[in-house]
Amino acid sequence: MLVRPWPRFVALLTMTVGLVLPGIGVAGAHATGPAPATDQNLARLRWCESGGDYSATTRGRYFGAYQFSGPTWRSLGYQGLAHQAPPGVQDEAARRLHARDGWGPWPGCARSLGLR
Repeated sequence: MLVRPWPRFVALLTMTVGLVLPGIGVAGAHATGPAPATDQNLARLRWCESGGDYSATTRGRYFGAYQFSGPTWRSLGYQGLAHQAPPGVQDEAARRLHARDGWGPWPGCARSLGLR
């Protein structure tokens, strides 16, 4: 089990200096209004939340690349925990959650990446 305590540090770094992510572009670029859940924005969100690691767990409470809680994952109709699902399923779940709740489920990273 991999524990990643540092995603919030990456968010803070992004917020203060604007972090350039390889193959993704400049995180922290500011747009007007909420950003859509494009492949690029989801990649930036994954990087901020888990370093892009689909098998990540954080303190046994948040799981997968998008750091879903167990109850949130199940509310989307999935079984088990997010880090046990293949990457494509996690990406699909993130899109579904975004369609339902916007960027609200990811407040720190969404704010620091300029997605809100």
